[in-house]
Amino acid sequence: MEGNLSLRAFVVLMKASKTVTDHVKQDINRYDMKTSDFAVLEALYHKGRLTVKQISEAVLINSGSMTYVIDKLESKNLIERHPCSDDRRVVYIHITEEGKQLMDNIFPHHQKAIEEIFQDVTDDEKRTLIDVLKRVGQA
Repeated sequence: MEGNLSLRAFVVLMKASKTVTDHVKQDINRYDMKTSDFAVLEALYHKGRLTVKQISEAVLINSGSMTYVIDKLESKNLIERHPCSDDRRVVYIHITEEGKQLMDNIFPHHQKAIEEIFQDVTDDEKRTLIDVLKRVGQA
């Protein structure tokens, strides 16, 4: 029976993940943005200056795709590259004032869309969900 519960939990998790992902993509598309672009801007908006590697790890985009995303965002003047003075291999990425203003405008709406996903879940259930998913992710 335990094996069946694990399989059932897996299937429910995958279906929930798809539903949440679809909802978030639909919301991000309202801003005429791709999910990867939004993820990079959001990371910089909330965490400040990051290296390309740090962004890649934070948003789960491989480094090959990351260069393309960063190039696009830079061409739109939403981010800037700054080389590290101590290590030529390291490049810091900063959100520009224009990028910050964009995120100031759209992030509250995005946050509201995410809150709608969890509107029928209590705070205690959210805490439990976070704890369980962290343990699953560390397994």
